Amino acid sequence: MTTVQFWGPDFSALAAEDPEIADILLAELDRARSGLQLIASENFTSPAVLAALGSTLSNKYAEGYPGKRYYGGCVEVDKAEVIGIERAKELFGAEHANLQPHSGASANLAVYGAFLAPGDTVLAMSLPHGGHLTHGSKVNFSGKWFDVVSYGVRADTELIDYDEVRDLARTHRPKMIIAGATAYPRLIDFAAFREIADEVGAILMVDAAHFIGLVAGKAIPSPVPYADVVSFTTHKVLRGPRGGMILSRAEHAAKIDKAVFPMMQGGPLMHAVAAKAVALREAASAGYQAYASAVIENAQALAAALEARGMRAVSGGTDTHLALIDVRGLDVTGAEAEERCDAAGITLNKNAIPYDPQKPMVASGIRVGTPSVTTQGMAAADMDLIGALIAQAITEPASAGDIAGQVQALVARHPAYDRT
Repeated sequence: MTTVQFWGPDFSALAAEDPEIADILLAELDRARSGLQLIASENFTSPAVLAALGSTLSNKYAEGYPGKRYYGGCVEVDKAEVIGIERAKELFGAEHANLQPHSGASANLAVYGAFLAPGDTVLAMSLPHGGHLTHGSKVNFSGKWFDVVSYGVRADTELIDYDEVRDLARTHRPKMIIAGATAYPRLIDFAAFREIADEVGAILMVDAAHFIGLVAGKAIPSPVPYADVVSFTTHKVLRGPRGGMILSRAEHAAKIDKAVFPMMQGGPLMHAVAAKAVALREAASAGYQAYASAVIENAQALAAALEARGMRAVSGGTDTHLALIDVRGLDVTGAEAEERCDAAGITLNKNAIPYDPQKPMVASGIRVGTPSVTTQGMAAADMDLIGALIAQAITEPASAGDIAGQVQALVARHPAYDRT
């Protein structure tokens, strides 16, 4: 795969105006360039996306939708949003798209608002088994306002138990069923979820935040033909700005739009909407399709490299951009593994594994993802070295300095935002 060299942003104007903040931005850029970024929910946007984010569109108030704004002077931002909507519909084969959600959580809140009333029953994936806070956590609006019933994965296979999902749906008759997760490495059977939803008369929502970029790159099956509504973030594999988006069937378009604005949000972030449009154009390219496939190949190679060094891949591997790794075989917790890797210049996160005996902030696992390193041009052959460095960082914490040097040598061969 050809390495894409990304030019770094110019901070000279900021440095002159506010050197204190400029120093922080430059330090973060240096951190990203000098270490391995293995957070599954992160990526490096292109300079074109960053340019849109830093544009004068940030100045424009545009409550409402194209052609129906509550403010004047929206002729140009209307064009940007229309372009983004059409690109989203074409890329994903969707009947309707809303680019305004500020985040994935905002998008999910809007979907709840479109179809549910407080107290309604929702069937969603358990957070300890890989689900998301907005799928029913008691500290989140979803768990506070709705009656959320959770399904999980089987203890023997660590895969979604579709029989359990069906049984729970028949028993609890949810108004909405949510498919999707933040720490589930396998493909989801959207057809099975559609069948279950139809049987009990439920809306099928797919939270595709983690894997929508793989769908855009035609590397995995799409949920769009099966779901009533698909929510997602734009800043993971999709490689866009931080933000959210919603796709839906045409029959739900009005409900979705009204739930985003005015029910859940005020004015959209038009610089972010434009940046989403840029990312959607990039994702429609042949080069992006090659990238999406390489992300999966790298994730599978990294999972295999970690397994070869005594760390078990949950469910036996991955079909996506992330792997969930049980580190108990190295006699450490997930928190300890994260801390030791961080000291060696390797950024990843502790993560609960299914049926985890540890508390979430301690955890028995780590989650690793390959979107960022693949954007940098690293290939499957590099994943064995990364696996070895992770294992050494965990088992030999005193060698963190030496490992950091090897990490810096690797990223120097595959720079993020090339310095030249």
